[in-house]
Amino acid sequence: MLLKIALKNLLGARLRTFLNVLVTAFSFFLILFMSAMYDGMLQHTKQVTMDTEIAGGAYWHPKYDPLNPMTFEDAHSVPPVAVQTLVDEKKAFPVLVSQASIYPGGRIMPTIMKGIPPDQNIVNMPTDALFGHEDIAIPVLIGKGMASESKLEVGDAFTIRWLDADLTYDANEGTVVHIMDTENFKLDMGHIWIPLKKAQSMLAMEGEATYVTYEKGVPLVQGNGDWIPRDINYLVQDMEAIIEADKSGAQIMYLILLALAAMGIFNAQVLSIFRRGKEIGTLMALGMTRSRVVGLFTLEGGLNAVLAAGATLIFFGPVLWYFGKYGIPLPIDYTEMGMLVAKRLIPVYTIGLVISTTILVSIIVLIVSYIPSRRIAKMKPTNALRGKVMA
Repeated sequence: MLLKIALKNLLGARLRTFLNVLVTAFSFFLILFMSAMYDGMLQHTKQVTMDTEIAGGAYWHPKYDPLNPMTFEDAHSVPPVAVQTLVDEKKAFPVLVSQASIYPGGRIMPTIMKGIPPDQNIVNMPTDALFGHEDIAIPVLIGKGMASESKLEVGDAFTIRWLDADLTYDANEGTVVHIMDTENFKLDMGHIWIPLKKAQSMLAMEGEATYVTYEKGVPLVQGNGDWIPRDINYLVQDMEAIIEADKSGAQIMYLILLALAAMGIFNAQVLSIFRRGKEIGTLMALGMTRSRVVGLFTLEGGLNAVLAAGATLIFFGPVLWYFGKYGIPLPIDYTEMGMLVAKRLIPVYTIGLVISTTILVSIIVLIVSYIPSRRIAKMKPTNALRGKVMA
């Protein structure tokens, strides 16, 4: 009986129903979209690091500590036979790491110099730009952040100074052959990349490496000597810890969005219910009990939530699909600020996010429908009929 009356009321006041549904649908869309954007940003951070730096994992020289440049001087040797076999099979590539100084425009800048095979295709870096260049003493690949900081452009020459294996300082001229944009600020800033063979020759470390990165899906090999295997779980643990610590911030943002949505829905529902005081008075005068009046308006609120879910799919579904596929371009390049954020933020819609948002918005609608209808139902029918809704 109540369901039939509720449906009749909703269909009989189409404009009112449309406005209530639209407000609820927009709130649903806003919460879903903003939460998906935040989740997408965190997932992108992890994915970019894996694609451009980690791949499937790595074997480290036992003295190598990427957070301590002072270890680079001793962190080099010929890779163990089993690890070198992966390199020979093109399932991995070696990297030789050293401290260096560059002198762009007469200024001195400390940097990390890395030798990398130009033909590697395991990580997403344009190392093929280092091919050729026989007429250049040291071809150099740098990131966009490094280029901005050093004021270097493609074709610019500058002095590189390094310490070789014999503890002798040497210097030569490097030339920028390409400026890459990996969206990984750790690679784009503070690093210069040169061909591996060139680095081994410059440092008097023929055949040596600091670490070897292997592609995804390659199992750990036996006989890796004293080199330390670092799988993908180990290499992303710091990032996952940051993401985990940031979950509280995500939850706070989600609650703020819910509160804003609740305010919008509450205003729309309260205005609608209080303007129907005479209708409520008529229902009570005809014998409908207060509990049934409250149940009727709460049921209408629930039906509004169902309609809002459908309206979100119809009106905002194409918007969610478009941004989920193409993302949103950012007007500011956050990588220059040391933040690992994509040029385009792509929202990630999970089943859990959609279900939880639908349930929470529905609960909010039911609550804000119940509270004002309960207050009005307490009035005398005569006062309600006279429009004295606050009596």
